Amino acid sequence: MLICASTLRLTWAIVEETSPLDLLSLSDTMLIKLLLQQIARKISLSGDEIHTLYGYLGSRLLLIRELAEARHYNVPMAAAS
Repeated sequence: MLICASTLRLTWAIVEETSPLDLLSLSDTMLIKLLLQQIARKISLSGDEIHTLYGYLGSRLLLIRELAEARHYNVPMAAAS
C-alpha cells in the first residue's frame, strides 16, 4: 500500500514537532508507536495504513534520529554530515 502525499507531509511535520529528546531516547518500537499515535490524533487511519506507516517509520528511524540530534544540538544539517 502506498502512503499518500498528505499523510507523508503530516508524518514529517509531526516528527519536527516532537521533542528531540523523545525522538532520541525512546526505543525503536516506542518511538514508532508514539509517532503513530500522534498521526492518528490528526487523521483517521485504517489498519492497512497503520501497518504501512509502521514499516515506513521503521525504515526511516536513522534519519529521524539524525534530524532530532541536529535539532537537539542546533547543528545545521549540512554541517552534521
